[in-house]
Amino acid sequence: MSLFVFSNAKLVAAKKTKKQNVLLIFTDDHRYSGVHALGKQDVKTPNIDALADNGIVFTNTYLMGAFSGATCMPSRAMLLTGRQLFRLKGQGREIPEDQTTIGETFKQAGYNTNMVGKWHQDTKSLVRSFDSGSTVMGIGVYLTDHYRMPLWDWDKEGTFDKKDAYLLEYDENGKTVRRAITKDDKRGPIGTEKTAPHTSEIFADNAINYIKDYKEKDPFFMYLAFHAPHDPRQAPKKYRDMYPADSIQLTPSYMPQHPFDNGHMVLRDEALAPWPRTAEIARQQLADYYAIITHLDAQIGRVIASLKESGQYENTLIVFAGDSGLAVGCHGLMGKQSVYDEDGIHVPFIISGANVADKGKRIDALSYTFDIFPTICDLTGLSIPESVDGKSLVPVIKEEKEQIRDYTYHAYRQHQRAYRKGDYKLIEFVRAKDYDRKSKSEIVSGSRVTLLFNYKKDPWETTNLAFLPEYKEVLEGMQKEMKEKAVELGDYKEHVDYAYDFWDFY
Repeated sequence: MSLFVFSNAKLVAAKKTKKQNVLLIFTDDHRYSGVHALGKQDVKTPNIDALADNGIVFTNTYLMGAFSGATCMPSRAMLLTGRQLFRLKGQGREIPEDQTTIGETFKQAGYNTNMVGKWHQDTKSLVRSFDSGSTVMGIGVYLTDHYRMPLWDWDKEGTFDKKDAYLLEYDENGKTVRRAITKDDKRGPIGTEKTAPHTSEIFADNAINYIKDYKEKDPFFMYLAFHAPHDPRQAPKKYRDMYPADSIQLTPSYMPQHPFDNGHMVLRDEALAPWPRTAEIARQQLADYYAIITHLDAQIGRVIASLKESGQYENTLIVFAGDSGLAVGCHGLMGKQSVYDEDGIHVPFIISGANVADKGKRIDALSYTFDIFPTICDLTGLSIPESVDGKSLVPVIKEEKEQIRDYTYHAYRQHQRAYRKGDYKLIEFVRAKDYDRKSKSEIVSGSRVTLLFNYKKDPWETTNLAFLPEYKEVLEGMQKEMKEKAVELGDYKEHVDYAYDFWDFY
């Protein structure tokens, strides 16, 4: 099969005729503005910037939302299945067999499929998706420490027993060794670069080893899922020293405190910094965030270098994306449990590689992370599985269409909904019932608030237009359409199997 790339809306045959490899890099809690070339913030990301310069940047790609505070679980389920939020099973932890994964799709097409890094779904879907893997994390044991991350070797049976998890650390000679996890291993970020390798280094090393040793005639599909820049925001001193906190520029949406209860203000992510989030606290949090991103960027650079050194770069499609946004001081928040853009749902998405002809191209078409799966299939000539809801962006890349979607819709648990169309974005918050696990009782949280932003003029969402008379018609139109889209998409508790329904409280 011939390999094709796009240039000036025309198909151009590439020099090589064999199927191209695919490297899908997925980062954790990495907002759109967490890439310098995209958001022009203080963060340094030369290697991801190079992917953007040598590829196509999608400027309006979003996470649809989550019914879990651990938004990385549904975000991964959507990426891996190409299915929208309201058509996942439950909160996205389990991927049923009738939902074909991206790994399965490439496996069935004759690719050797390999997985490295974070997995947030069930192990049955993991092993059916990939032929091989290494240093898998996220399966039931977690120490909240990038330098003490429980890992598993690949288990083709999908057992991944807790007793088989191990840690990597340095011995007295500086050599990396493994050891079993014990009851004395306490949770918390107590490791450093002197005691053990960082998760980003471990995952990059394993990806590099796979690429370096790859000798098969068939192409490979690699899913490289980094845990960074998810907290704890640990990075080697070299990278922390790059970001003196007093030199960090705060974002336009910085606030010391969120102005109202958004329904999920008290959770682990928000406990990472004290209230109020003073300018000094916010700058330090941003400095730590940027440091771990720059360290991650260096590891991504090593992986790309290995492709070039092995001769694989010329025939590899590189896809880079983040799983969610992250507030880190925006709107007075720290986590990603919201439907504000940078705080929760706006993510980087880049398609790059030697055979991408439209280098440096920016595409503003609206898209979701679950559109990535069908887009990759379309670019590599694979049939898109029937279980996929997402839409390929290839018609936009080829300039046959300006948009594949005319709106986006977002949900966070039973407290928040958002609707984006044209220049505007509507966010509705409600006061709703919830269940408190600690007290084992039903509680009520949240506030009934309406926000309307012109996100084209106000991308950081700082000026609420909802109360202004001149926006009354826009507001009412957006509210009416949002209700209609909720029904079309299946956003009601009987459909999504969720205990509480936003619309019962709206």
